[in-house]
Amino acid sequence: MKEEIIYRIALTFIEGIGSVQAKNLIDIFGTATNVFHASPQKIETIEGIGTIRAQNIKKFSNFDAAEQELAFCIKHNIQPLFITDPLYPRRLLNCYDAPTMLYYRGVADLNATKVITIIGTRSNTDYGKSITDKLVEGLSPHNVLVVSGLAAGIDAIAHKAALQNELNTVGVLGHGLDTIYPAQNKSLAKEMVEKGGLLTEFKKGTIPDAFNFPRRNRIAAGMADCVVVIESNKKGGSMITAEMAYQYNRDLFAVPGKLTDHKSSGCLSLIQQNKAFIYTDVDTLVTTMGWELNQKKATKKQRSLFIELTPDEQIIMNIFNEKEITHIDELHIRSGLNSSSLAAAILNMELQNIILSMPGKIYKVL
Repeated sequence: MKEEIIYRIALTFIEGIGSVQAKNLIDIFGTATNVFHASPQKIETIEGIGTIRAQNIKKFSNFDAAEQELAFCIKHNIQPLFITDPLYPRRLLNCYDAPTMLYYRGVADLNATKVITIIGTRSNTDYGKSITDKLVEGLSPHNVLVVSGLAAGIDAIAHKAALQNELNTVGVLGHGLDTIYPAQNKSLAKEMVEKGGLLTEFKKGTIPDAFNFPRRNRIAAGMADCVVVIESNKKGGSMITAEMAYQYNRDLFAVPGKLTDHKSSGCLSLIQQNKAFIYTDVDTLVTTMGWELNQKKATKKQRSLFIELTPDEQIIMNIFNEKEITHIDELHIRSGLNSSSLAAAILNMELQNIILSMPGKIYKVL
């Protein structure tokens, strides 16, 4: 297994092999080891690869760097999460440009049942801070994983509020795990490792260059069920994250502000373009996301007695009786059904209003 991890890391070092190309290679060859052992003629036939990229793979020899990266991970209790790893944030798998490898240090479940990303300007107003604090406080009964970018301003406020309300919180970084940026958040990051986590796709030694942050932002957008923009100008990192969330079909919320306030202009633009719901209060967000606490289990069980389920549907229903909100990947693994049987059963259960499809290929029993 150690050899396979080294090959996985090495794959991310190869020039021209980005997340899309790596995903295509893994889909065909199954493992990173198989990719490096395949013939260049076979590799170059893969979609998006071609002759030059295939030669780059075959000529790659700097496996020492990959071994050093793994040694760094072991020393600092960092988990390298390859795209096929069961602990990899599965919501990202629905994104065409999902990172090939992620490095994670922390204790939070990246595949929590409910995940929210909260973002906003680095130079927030008191209004923005108040909205963020109240939002996170209102989410505390719902056991939601709070994700943000560990930047100054709204990001840091969201992380701190999560810790204060005993919610797990994960910071997505635009650099390697051997540094923290901005430096003023070092103590916050340390606490988050113990009560949440830090996540990045960048290897050690990667500095926080500006062009890294859009890549960081796509992870923050893609690993969540919904994204809330607290305050933002029409340009900047928060708007990039919001646009990515919209492209990924994540539920997007924006906090309205004064028409004359530039720090609310981005939020108002998202609302005007019908890309984002207007965020008004926590209860409305929770209801929109189907995160209500008052689940009537007895009523569901009673109703299920009057519905004739096929054997496949009963298998799925048994899973929902244990866990009322479940991702499609978990249903596939736990049910043991093949893809076509699972899809047919889920469709029929949706038509009978037994289950509800939610963003991110997540299903909820009604």
